[in-house]
Amino acid sequence: MLQLRSILNVADNTGAKKVMMIGLPKSGNRRFAYLGDVIKVVVKEVIPYAQVKEGEMYSAVIVRTRKEYRRVDGSYIRFDDNACVILASADSREPKGTRIFGPIAYEIKERGFSKIVSLAEEIY
Repeated sequence: MLQLRSILNVADNTGAKKVMMIGLPKSGNRRFAYLGDVIKVVVKEVIPYAQVKEGEMYSAVIVRTRKEYRRVDGSYIRFDDNACVILASADSREPKGTRIFGPIAYEIKERGFSKIVSLAEEIY
């Protein structure tokens, strides 16, 4: 469960390390974002010579949250951090990076981000 100004780790190799959530497009008056939601982020911290630049705005999909998420079968999934993957464009479901680090929730595949799931190391 993330809200505006939440700081997230980046789980791909675009060069961004930390991003801040600044919007939840096409959501009406929803306040919180969950696993698999597409959000607007601004880059806060980068490594040198990165694909992305500090202060730029991108779309991203949430792949891990600290708040537990209830699955259809009644079980819960929870991760150690809040993380996202930066998308190539606002309306695409393709990641900007070529590698995905850390575990990814299975709900990402159900939301149509199959390319992200295929690049992931672990799927829970």
